[in-house]
Amino acid sequence: MKTRFTPTLKGCFAALLLASAGSASAATTLNALFMTQAAYSENDIRAMTQEFEKAHPDVQVNLEFVPYEALHDKIVAARGAGGNGYDVVLFDAIWPAEFTRFDLLQDVSSRITPEEKSQIFPGAMNTVVFKGKTLGMPWILDTKYLYYNKAMLEKAGITTLPETWQQVMDDARTIKQKNIVKYPLVWSWSQAEALVCDYTTLVSGFGGKFYQNGKLDFSSPASLQAVKLMKSSLDEGLSNPASREYLEEDVRKSFSNGDAAFALNWTYMYNMANDPKQSKVAGQVGIMPAPGDAPGKVGAVNGSMGLGIAKGSSHPEQAWDYISYMTSQPVQNKYATLSLPIWKSSYQDPAVLKNQESLIAAADKSLNVMLSRPETADYSRLSNTLQQQLQQVLLGSVTPESAMQTVDKSAARLH
Repeated sequence: MKTRFTPTLKGCFAALLLASAGSASAATTLNALFMTQAAYSENDIRAMTQEFEKAHPDVQVNLEFVPYEALHDKIVAARGAGGNGYDVVLFDAIWPAEFTRFDLLQDVSSRITPEEKSQIFPGAMNTVVFKGKTLGMPWILDTKYLYYNKAMLEKAGITTLPETWQQVMDDARTIKQKNIVKYPLVWSWSQAEALVCDYTTLVSGFGGKFYQNGKLDFSSPASLQAVKLMKSSLDEGLSNPASREYLEEDVRKSFSNGDAAFALNWTYMYNMANDPKQSKVAGQVGIMPAPGDAPGKVGAVNGSMGLGIAKGSSHPEQAWDYISYMTSQPVQNKYATLSLPIWKSSYQDPAVLKNQESLIAAADKSLNVMLSRPETADYSRLSNTLQQQLQQVLLGSVTPESAMQTVDKSAARLH
């Protein structure tokens, strides 16, 4: 006698088999955190990721983009999420000390071969290393450059490029006196990390360092010289007063709109300011290393960033595959217009050099002298104090000497 339940039981069994097979072949999902600001654009990162997913059909990557100013806190806040948090995160060169203290990223030292390390710029590799631990792969190799409007300089009768910051100020005065533009200089001096990067660029150019005899020192001659130049450029009307509220994108838009003769910004601005679709000064954009206090001297800040595996990631192998792809030389060469590759030999690639020979020439000088911001686990607190005091100087509320003494006292209390 046939039972009516047999087909139903078979159907259930078949459904279980299908479900089991489906779960076995289901894609691994990675959660990745990036920024929307300088360097690679969101569109570029999405395109890179889609190309990775095509090559790895068993992996799906969920992308999240936040402003740079929110990136640090997002990473720290996610540490309690375990496997439900991020798998891959973009981190700044200034965070490895803190992230090591709180064990936020996985040590990937064994995943990178000595041969690979030798092919990468030391300045880029140093971005992801702290006390012998390698916390990721360098991805963004960046510093700030001095951009200039060729047409404005020509109109002002300036035939040679400035070789020192004093000459930049002299040229700015000439441009202002001839009414070519109201405020010749524009900076990102909002109370944010961008302000610290501009300040560090100047400190570097004036031959300064942040550590004296193993202790942090913000009252050094180079530091005070940097702060005084910033303030005096505002007092003379050479720097746009709106710089005190600007981030890098505001600087780019101001320069691209023809509202400045000089601007300090990251690599990404070069090709965007030269793009006629989004710039009124396309074809007139010049780039050079940020100068120093004497001819031949160059100033630069280490603005590099890396990609790391979050400590709580449940998919470290897939996460490393994704990081390896995003940082690979072919991918970096393909997307080299907004961020230069970390690989030394890329700079002999005609595709990388095309239409950005001036940028590469500036990078060749700047990337070798990058000054790192202080390496301390309490960097976020130190940076906040430095930002506040620099802003107070730029607003005319305190003197450079008093402000830097306040930063020194705060630095002395750091652990």
